[in-house]
Amino acid sequence: MRACMLAYSFYRNDTRILQYARALAERGDEVEVIALKREGAPAEEIIDGVRVFGIQPRRRDERGPLTYLFRIVRFLFSSSLLLTRRHRARPYDLIHVHSVPDFLVFAALIPKLSGARIILDIHDILPEFYASKFKVSHSSLVFRLLKLVEKWSISFAHHVIIANHLWYERLISRSVRREKCTPICNYPDLRYFFPRPKTRTDGKFVMMYPGTLNWHQGLDVAVKAFAKVVEQAPHVEFHIHGEGPARLMLMDLARQLGLDSRIHFYDLKPLHEIAPVMSQADLAVVPKRAESFGNEAISTKVLEFMALGVPVLQSRTKVGTYYDTASRVMFFESENVEDLARCMLLLIRDQQLRERLVANAMEYAKENNWAVKKQQYLALVDALSGAGTHPEESLAPMPS
Repeated sequence: MRACMLAYSFYRNDTRILQYARALAERGDEVEVIALKREGAPAEEIIDGVRVFGIQPRRRDERGPLTYLFRIVRFLFSSSLLLTRRHRARPYDLIHVHSVPDFLVFAALIPKLSGARIILDIHDILPEFYASKFKVSHSSLVFRLLKLVEKWSISFAHHVIIANHLWYERLISRSVRREKCTPICNYPDLRYFFPRPKTRTDGKFVMMYPGTLNWHQGLDVAVKAFAKVVEQAPHVEFHIHGEGPARLMLMDLARQLGLDSRIHFYDLKPLHEIAPVMSQADLAVVPKRAESFGNEAISTKVLEFMALGVPVLQSRTKVGTYYDTASRVMFFESENVEDLARCMLLLIRDQQLRERLVANAMEYAKENNWAVKKQQYLALVDALSGAGTHPEESLAPMPS
C-alpha cells in the first residue's frame, strides 16, 4: 500500500503522526509525509523509512485569527499542489489528513476523485480549540461556522479518527455517524518510553513539563505554585520544555517572581531526545485549566510519564478523571495555586506515595501503549483499502 500523511505540524515532534507512519512503514507499506519545515531542516528527508517533505516554516506566535488563518490557507494550497503532483506520478491508496484544521482534508480532493481513500484524524476539535485560543463565545457566528466546516470536512472523508472518547461522543452528537468514527487515543511508544535508571547526581528534585506552551495548559498556575514551594524545598527545580505563544509570558512571570535560577526553559526536542530527558524527572506536572479547552483535551505526556516510571501530578479535568484514577496520578483542583503547591510539597516529601503512584501507573501503561493499540489503526487502514472487513462492520469504538 502507498500512503501519505498530511499535517500542519512538525513531523519529528508530533508523536501521533510518527506512530501512524512508522506502524505502516514497519509492515512494508510505502509512506510519505507532507508537513511543516523546521528552520535548517532539509526540504525532503528519509526518517525511519518514511519520506518526509517539509513545505512551510512556522513560528507559534499567532496573535490573532487572521494570522493563524493565513498561514493555514497557505499550507492548504501548497500541500494540495504537492499531494496532487505526487499522486499523479504514483497514486496513493490512502491519504491520512491530520487536523487542526479540519478543512485541510480538502487538499486531498484530486487524489480522492481518482480513488484514494481518505482518513480525517481530528487531534483537537476545531470549534472548541478556536474558541479557547481566541476567546470566542460558543454562541458566536464564527463558532457556528466552524461547526459547519467540521461537518463538511467529515463528510468529505471516508472515515474519521478522533483523539479521545469524550470528543467521540461530541462528534457523533453533531457531525458524524457512529460507524464512520473511531476513537484512538495518544499512546506511548515503549521503544522510547520505558523506565531508565536515574543518572543525575546533583541532589536536586526536578519537576518537569514538556509540551506546547498555550494558555489552556495552565503553566502560569504551576509557576505561581512553584514560587510558594521553593522556600520550603530549596533543592527543587522546575524544567519546562516546549514552545508556544505563552512561552515569553511564562519567562516574564518567572523573572517577576525571582525564580530565574529555579525555573529553566528548554527548546522542544524530538521524540527520541525528549524521552530520556523526561525519564530523569522526579515529578511530572500537567496543570491544564478545566475552564478551557484543556478540560477535554487529553495530555499525551501523562501516559508517557507513566510508562517512564515518573509520578504524575495533574489538574482535575473532565478528560483526566475519565481516563485516570487517584491510584495512578495525584489530582489537584484546576487553577488552584494553593492546592497545587500543597500537592507539590506532599509529593516532594513523600517518596512512598510517589513509588505507589508509579507502580500503579506502570501496570496501566502495560496495557495502554502503542504496541498494543496500533492494531486498531492497522485494522482500520486495511478495512478502508479493501484488505480487511468493511470499516462500518469492524471498527466499533474500543475502550481505553
